Amino acid sequence: MELNLEKIKRAKDNIKGVVRETPIFYTSTFSKKCGCNLYLKCENKQKTGAFKLRGAYNKLVNLSEDEKKRGVIASSAGNHAQGVAYAATAFGVKSTIVMPVTAPKAKVEATKNYGAEVIQAGQVYDECYARAVEVQKKTGATFVHPYNDVDVMAGQGTIGLEILDKLPETDIVIVPIGGGGLISGVATAVKSIKPSIKVIGVQPEIIASTKASMEQGKIVTLPGKKSLADGTSVCAPGDKCFDYIKKYVDEVVSVSEEEIAFGMFSLMERNKLIAEGAGALPLAALLAEKIDGIEGKNVVALISGGNVDIAAVAKVIEIQLESSKHSLQYC
Repeated sequence: MELNLEKIKRAKDNIKGVVRETPIFYTSTFSKKCGCNLYLKCENKQKTGAFKLRGAYNKLVNLSEDEKKRGVIASSAGNHAQGVAYAATAFGVKSTIVMPVTAPKAKVEATKNYGAEVIQAGQVYDECYARAVEVQKKTGATFVHPYNDVDVMAGQGTIGLEILDKLPETDIVIVPIGGGGLISGVATAVKSIKPSIKVIGVQPEIIASTKASMEQGKIVTLPGKKSLADGTSVCAPGDKCFDYIKKYVDEVVSVSEEEIAFGMFSLMERNKLIAEGAGALPLAALLAEKIDGIEGKNVVALISGGNVDIAAVAKVIEIQLESSKHSLQYC
């Protein structure tokens, strides 16, 4: 099964009326700071607080009745968990989600509230994925992969359609990367419509598995580490995703934990937006000057989600207020 523009357009029809078309707006403060025309695509304003509902709902739409009857199971650091739980409940399907023991409490509680049974196991995504596979073998439930699935990638790709529908003059799209489902879908959509557009991915440097894979031309698996951008703490990109990343993504950069925290803080202070670590990756890369060739360009930074514990937000604010990095001027 191939991921292509037609499949993404069908996904858009499948999720219409359920998934929000999230806002995209110009930010003068960061445009001046970064030297480009910067727009923020706010998937932190999506139902369930992140983009993951798009792919999860599209996957549920495409399941057979037998697959739905067996229930669904997924592994997730949090956002896919909520997306699957929401979608499964909407279809009257039983859902079980395996989440890391390190998953933010807010994400765990939200997943339960959307109707899922939650099992917590492992420190990072790859460990809870292994547990989910064990449970799936025992129960026979249908596995809904968080990224390495064409229907899921197609659902995420609808963000790309929305970006070019609202801002056809976009020159560059900057996207967080975990397992690669989001950037695969978005890159396939925007490159199919406008081949001249650049797509740049961002990862935490402590677990930049896709960056390493791009540099070596093959999938590289790194040791599991927990980043502030917990939704992107994935040891290796999905093999299906990597095919589309190699084909459509122009560059992958990485940012430090301090730069991620500064990105989160800056979005809160300047744009009044709450973003989780993964959602702040694109702005973090821009503020850290990790991306070249943006001068005067129309750039869209994808804020992938806003599901973050209040305690973590408080800690980020406390540290950044004490930091000499807090130097942005009001514009």
